[in-house]
Amino acid sequence: MRDVLELLARDDKWYLGTGEATIFAPQFPQWLDAPGFWDGAQVYQYELAPLFTVAALDQRGHELPLRPTRRRWTPAELTVEYQVGDVATATETRTVQPGGIFVSEWRVRAVRPTRLHLVAFTAQDAPSIDLGSVTWDGAVAFERTLRDRAGVPMRVRAELTCAGGAASWAAYLSERSAPHPRWGFTPFAERWVAEALPREIVVGGINQEGLLYAAVHYPLALGTEHGAAAFALRVGPAAGELRRWAGAPPSQARPSPTEAAPPLSSGRHLPALGRASRRRWHEFLAGVPHFRCSDPYLETYYWYRWYGLRLHSVEGGVGNCRHPSVCEGVAFFHEPIAYSAPCHARELRWLPDPEQARGVIRTFFDHQKDDGGLHGRVYVNHLQGTDFYHANWGDAVLAVDAVHPDNGFAAELYPKLARYADWLVRTRDPDASGMFDVIDQYETGQEYMSRYQAVDADADRYGWENRIRLKGVDVTVYAYALFRALDRLAGRTGAPDGGRWCGLAERTARAVREDMWEPATGMFADVDPWTGRRTGAKAAVCFYPYLTDLATAEHAAALERTLLDPAQFWTPYPVPSSSVDDPLFDAFGHWKGKRHVCPWNGRVWPMANSHVAEALANAALTHAPRLREATAGFISRFVRMMFHDGDLQRPNCYEHYNPLTGQASTYRGVDDYQHSWVNDLLIQYVAGVRPHAGGITVDPFPFGLEHAELSNLRVRGVPLTVRVDGGRFTVTAGRTRHEGAVGTPIEVEG
Repeated sequence: MRDVLELLARDDKWYLGTGEATIFAPQFPQWLDAPGFWDGAQVYQYELAPLFTVAALDQRGHELPLRPTRRRWTPAELTVEYQVGDVATATETRTVQPGGIFVSEWRVRAVRPTRLHLVAFTAQDAPSIDLGSVTWDGAVAFERTLRDRAGVPMRVRAELTCAGGAASWAAYLSERSAPHPRWGFTPFAERWVAEALPREIVVGGINQEGLLYAAVHYPLALGTEHGAAAFALRVGPAAGELRRWAGAPPSQARPSPTEAAPPLSSGRHLPALGRASRRRWHEFLAGVPHFRCSDPYLETYYWYRWYGLRLHSVEGGVGNCRHPSVCEGVAFFHEPIAYSAPCHARELRWLPDPEQARGVIRTFFDHQKDDGGLHGRVYVNHLQGTDFYHANWGDAVLAVDAVHPDNGFAAELYPKLARYADWLVRTRDPDASGMFDVIDQYETGQEYMSRYQAVDADADRYGWENRIRLKGVDVTVYAYALFRALDRLAGRTGAPDGGRWCGLAERTARAVREDMWEPATGMFADVDPWTGRRTGAKAAVCFYPYLTDLATAEHAAALERTLLDPAQFWTPYPVPSSSVDDPLFDAFGHWKGKRHVCPWNGRVWPMANSHVAEALANAALTHAPRLREATAGFISRFVRMMFHDGDLQRPNCYEHYNPLTGQASTYRGVDDYQHSWVNDLLIQYVAGVRPHAGGITVDPFPFGLEHAELSNLRVRGVPLTVRVDGGRFTVTAGRTRHEGAVGTPIEVEG
């Protein structure tokens, strides 16, 4: 297996994490060239900024300029090389360690024998700090209250320390000045005496306004060999904070990272923490299915995707927007949006342990509302009930079960899914039409697009949160998939009401085929609930019926005429969220003359593209084999879009892209946005591995590859290796080997 960390190495990235509750991923960093983590970090869904920086001093305490000369990132570390004044060069390795530990390790090489000092310091918002908590016990420690975007507080404990022991330290309260990582702005610059900090904490004053400065110091005597030092800030919820979330009893809360974190390595083992980070990443990557391919874009992106999934993953689940957390083996998310959780379940189902994929689903259903509905967001210490998002839960449950069938998990989920389905029927289809309502923009996470204007021309004038009502194609497909999943699970669990779900599914199928199908456009369409008429708005979500058996052979020809039409959806980087011929279409993120952060009137959203790719593939498998090549081409172009300027060294995953140029929404500031699935497409259609209730179909699509190989995979208890060589492929299932031609499926028992 190749070294994936080196495959992904680059000089323009900075995200660091361990798959735990803390992550370094500032959206618009200003201080990457300053040592340490001054741009701040996320602790669960809470922002803590700054963390700390490091200054280099001469014997008189004068700051030596640290001029960065090179920066290099891998998923395991961010390495920066510096020129230290005219006396030395240095290499800093920044890592995030388990337990919420942010580490800056240093190796310094002197031009000539000399003595210099490294000082790590922070500047924290004083009014939010409990000054009585500021102490020294081998680390300068303090507790601070943070607030998330909903205003919910969480008290965190932070400890700034030096591996191997600090030679001196200090902390002072100061009136506010520029909160920059500049030694000269700190109180320490004037209090440096006899090559040391004063070893004191002074936090009095006439008020608590301003900044708390804290610092630890480590001296280096440099001769012919290099010197080494390491600084760390450990941060996590203060004792008892995780026990507050959602009213959970103490028995359901884990120790906070601060309480459970391991001790720092001593100075004798430097740079042990950097090596440990690489080891953990290598161990994770060695455990996922291995993929090699003659198309370097597909192979590189496959491994990049696993980096993104681990960056946001936790015990029992994975976060979806950037910052996850965990409590008693259940996943929580910093941006826990329900409509993207099924995407993560699809990706994580390919891991050998199914608990991460199951944990994504459990996150929402273990916190189900009393009426059967779901929270749109689930935070670590509170639930947010104002947002509800439609999501394809039925598909997610069956997708995970197809790879890792388990009657116990089916029995666990069935009553919760049934309660949710009852709520959906009761509140989103009150007229028993078989079609399901969107009652505001937040239920789909989409805004600024014609599908809502079609029922309310003034929707964007008084806020997208107004009570729009629209019978949506996407949410109706989700409901149908849920009913079909419940029907199947009922048979597995012996539930007495299984026949009811079949009836609801058939009613929805009739409504979609009769009321939502628009022969004039050759597309499915939303329906205005007041008039019963189809709106005619053409959006990418209108292809979602092809994800299921709702679309028949009659519709397949129309799919080719619409989806594959460059004048509608088949743009250079398909597919835009709204059709090119939509009167409000804009490829550049503008809505009625203004660029927006989340425009759905023509940008390419990976989230929607994942669904459309799956829909196109399903149509090829069920009704139109001629679409197999189009599916392969679509997936290849989809993946290539997510490289900056086609640069193989710079994969990305932003919220949305320009359909004409492929330009990512860098102005949004959020890379590695995990609201889609990609590796699932590569495994299913490049390698052709598609498990189902009766076994495993292996059926690669025609990507035109010289070779591709998927190994280290276990599906339905069967070890699998698939090798594609031109027009032939082989399948090794356990000790059995099969061989065939691409285009002719091979069935494997499982």
